[in-house]
Amino acid sequence: MAPRVTDAAPGLTSGFVREALKRALHGVGPLAGAEEVARKQLESHDGDVEKAVGSVVDAHVRLAGATGLVTNVGGLVTMTVTVPANLTGLAVLQCRMVAAVAHLRGYDLADPRVHNAVLITTLGSDAVDDLVKRRTLPAPPMALATAPAHDPALDATVSTAVARHLITRITGRRLATTVGRRVPGLGGVVGMGADGFATWKVGKYAERELRPRKSD
Repeated sequence: MAPRVTDAAPGLTSGFVREALKRALHGVGPLAGAEEVARKQLESHDGDVEKAVGSVVDAHVRLAGATGLVTNVGGLVTMTVTVPANLTGLAVLQCRMVAAVAHLRGYDLADPRVHNAVLITTLGSDAVDDLVKRRTLPAPPMALATAPAHDPALDATVSTAVARHLITRITGRRLATTVGRRVPGLGGVVGMGADGFATWKVGKYAERELRPRKSD
């Protein structure tokens, strides 16, 4: 079902992904933007970039777990509400985590090439490798971030790929855990573990993929 949704409304899904990235970069409500998160973590670790990177990932894994818990406790009746909430929260958190890691490693978060790299990193290594192999994407995240020039045509491809991946992952897990939702509270535990683990995998991929850049 998810691929049909994204194919039927590519403008809507692309817009959702880009809005999630915008909120991740600039912040929304009490949620600080990626640069601010990176700055605070760097200060708390006395300028040690790698310790700050690890702390950023750890903090977002905990936040993703909490989001998964809150948006999964309602059970089957509230699924139509909690799936979009979980989708939005996870997208923003993972984008912010990857962007903060990128900023700490020396990437310019105002650069559209870096925007695409951040979004693609949230797919995880297996999905990225598959998309590159099938030539849907020209290269993995770091190569996109450091390309000689920005390719505007790539923006829509990246946004659609990320939207399809997010919707498939969230709705697929909801269907797989339907039995768990029949037990009060169990759905929240499952959601907490799944979202936290997924975010941890994305964070570790960002740490490996977005290698430090030398300052100009």
